[in-house]
Amino acid sequence: MRDAVIVDAVRVPIGKRNGAYADLHPGDLAAHVLTALVQRTGFDPARVDDVVWGCVTQSGEQSGNIGRVALLAAGWPTSVPSTTVDRKCGSSQQAVAFAAAGVISGQYDFAVAGGVESMSRVQMGSNAQGQAQYPDSVLERFGVRGFSQGIGAELVADKWGFSRAQLDEYSVRSHERTAAAIDSGAFDSQLAPLPGRITADEGLRRGSTVEKLGTLKTVFREDGVIHAGNSSQIADGTAALLITTSELARANGLTPLARIHTTVVAADDPVIMLTAPIPATAKALRRAGLSISDIGAFEVNEAFAPVPLAWQAETGAADAVTNPLGGAIAVGHPLGGSGAALMTRLVHHMKAQNIRYGLQTMCEAGGQANATILELL
Repeated sequence: MRDAVIVDAVRVPIGKRNGAYADLHPGDLAAHVLTALVQRTGFDPARVDDVVWGCVTQSGEQSGNIGRVALLAAGWPTSVPSTTVDRKCGSSQQAVAFAAAGVISGQYDFAVAGGVESMSRVQMGSNAQGQAQYPDSVLERFGVRGFSQGIGAELVADKWGFSRAQLDEYSVRSHERTAAAIDSGAFDSQLAPLPGRITADEGLRRGSTVEKLGTLKTVFREDGVIHAGNSSQIADGTAALLITTSELARANGLTPLARIHTTVVAADDPVIMLTAPIPATAKALRRAGLSISDIGAFEVNEAFAPVPLAWQAETGAADAVTNPLGGAIAVGHPLGGSGAALMTRLVHHMKAQNIRYGLQTMCEAGGQANATILELL
């Protein structure tokens, strides 16, 4: 039985919207992590059977199968193919799942998975081109005029009874944990900074307090609790992972970091939209034959503060091991690049702390979620 292992994983420091990468074509941004992956592993890119790449807003500069564009920009052989995946915020986590499935089935021997999103250069939602994304039949089925992740976040806060103060406290903690991770060098082994640009995640706001966040206006409901400070930041970023079997890794002198133990997808109510990580986590643990207490580190994407808080309330996961290095509220959420970036953070954290099992999950537009369990080797 073949398995799928992560040989290495690398990301750029996440950039703010209109920040460090605003002048850089997303194909060139993504090419940088592909180049870094080769430099770090010494692997011949000509042996890659496929590059599976995540990207959400596939319009403009991201419209031309951005995975293929990136590998060409990186100077990889023209014989290397690529496909670009859209599972909304989970796009590059899904790219890892597809690459792992290809390796396990024998369709691939070596695959690269990752993703990119330049939210500075390609506006979120621009691929809709002003058209209705849902037909009247869907809107009538759910009794809504439209679907909104922001309203979904408000509904999650309502359902679990989270106050604005609780959400803001969580957000401050995300910044504090990210600052501690940066200051301790916890991210150093996973980062490939672009020369002359940022060397750490750009969105971090040091000194954030509940009092400061309390001055921000809510965005989606006048009497609501969601605002810019307890939501993920719009960002630019990219990450890449090299995936093969443990046998092929050994045969080629490569030392893998972790095994991709279990991958699942799940779905839930598309109106509240952001709750699917809860059933996805349960499904992944069930498939893996593990319990929540077996997992030593969790990455739960901080799309909005109520998402990880509701997930914790339902799973019982300990706060100390849930997003221990902060998350998207502090560093940003570059949509199609986030899944691969979170997995890069997770696998390096597992190695540094000798954690056997780690679990990553992400909410996605339309009420879906991915969940992935990694096992340290």
